[in-house]
Amino acid sequence: MMMTMLSDEIGVGEFAVESLESPALTKAQLADLLFEQIGLNKRESKDMIDAFFDLIVQSLVTGEDVKLSSFGNFQIRTKAPRPGRNPRTGELIPIEARRVVTFHASSKLKEQIQGEVKES
Repeated sequence: MMMTMLSDEIGVGEFAVESLESPALTKAQLADLLFEQIGLNKRESKDMIDAFFDLIVQSLVTGEDVKLSSFGNFQIRTKAPRPGRNPRTGELIPIEARRVVTFHASSKLKEQIQGEVKES
């Protein structure tokens, strides 16, 4: 059984994620957890999850960093244009400048992940 920890700052604690059909936790599964564990109705749960991720997306689109305590930081990085190469033909192809999102896990998250590896 997989355990998911939500921030203690909102007074939540640990929740059991009993059945994950895929190895990834989805927004729908997060909404179901809010429904089952906190008691929000399904519509409120879905709306809360959507609002949370919309806020993160809008912050990143405007160039703001997103810092989630005990989880990590999302940052926008501007990559310079550079020459690329088609691996099949070897033809040079210019790669345009672009913005990318980077994520850096917090030391607390890294420690928790390493703790899971050591316990296995």
